[in-house]
Amino acid sequence: MPVLQLFLLRHAKSDWRNPELKDFDRPLNSRGRTAARTMGAYLEKNQLQPNLILCSSSQRTRETLAKLLPHLRRQTEIRLLNSLYDECEDSYLPIIRARGGNAGSLMVIGHNPATEQTAHALFAEGDRVLKADMELKYPSGALAIYSCPITDWSSLEAGTAQLEQFIKPRSLQAETS
Repeated sequence: MPVLQLFLLRHAKSDWRNPELKDFDRPLNSRGRTAARTMGAYLEKNQLQPNLILCSSSQRTRETLAKLLPHLRRQTEIRLLNSLYDECEDSYLPIIRARGGNAGSLMVIGHNPATEQTAHALFAEGDRVLKADMELKYPSGALAIYSCPITDWSSLEAGTAQLEQFIKPRSLQAETS
């Protein structure tokens, strides 16, 4: 059976300095911009390249995406979706099923709690240490990578995927220091 790859990326750290801004309009802070570039470099170094990116239309997710783009080395379709922002209280599984199509590798750039809840819901097997780390905290800029034994995203179900990696920007930055 074919295996599809799912990347669940929580947007990088946002800037809370301006209380006048609507939540939707909050940009990344300096640490967030650095973390997003770090995650992009990790993807490039490890040849992890999505075919399709579904990205929330909020400012901070679009800025996270912009920092990843220089590291993508093949053609990638990008779709900005209001639903990833508007429906961020729950799991992203319905959006992935409806919008993932037949992309061999799919990245979702979204928000918590939906990113974290989706990652937890999918877990069927994988490294228990990574799972425990993910359950402890799914920080800004963190990325979970799953292998999904399905032929297209419309058949994605909870409890069916294998957690391959859980990467946090801070851990990567500590490795390079």
